[in-house]
Amino acid sequence: PDVLAVRDAARGLGAVTALVTQPYRVRGGRAPGSAARQDAAWAEIVTALSDSGLPLVQGGRSNGARVACRTARQVGAAGVIALAFPLHPPRRPGQPGKSRDAELRAAGTRVLVLNGDRDPFGIPEPDDATRVVVLPGETHALSKNPAAIGDAVARWLGTLPGIGSRPPSVSGQVPPR
Repeated sequence: PDVLAVRDAARGLGAVTALVTQPYRVRGGRAPGSAARQDAAWAEIVTALSDSGLPLVQGGRSNGARVACRTARQVGAAGVIALAFPLHPPRRPGQPGKSRDAELRAAGTRVLVLNGDRDPFGIPEPDDATRVVVLPGETHALSKNPAAIGDAVARWLGTLPGIGSRPPSVSGQVPPR
């Protein structure tokens, strides 16, 4: 529900969207594998989709949020939407050196993070480029209030240059300029 809420919010602003299943999931795998292979596959997908000339805002949930942040600079993303960004690995909140904060900060662009206040993977801190929205009562699943997710995403997207000023699209088609 959280990913679909993001899609709907973006479409409401006239964006063209694509939902992508990560390659390891397509293969039936349960674990994502190496970060380098995930990032290469993501960059290949984004390159195939990016001929529109529109600003690219990429996003993902959990591991996909990490991929979106790690690849944002490489693919020239204008922003990243990170749903349930897992700040630390599961069951290891206090282990030093296990933070994934550097992946978030390496995006090199503006990032919107949406996390639940009950997320066992932790909640990143905001900074100049990173807006963090903490949703009360939500866990890592972010499944209880998709409307709040959509609202936060629509407000944030509206602040990005070239995004909020586009008229809504019809049936996912790009309106003429």
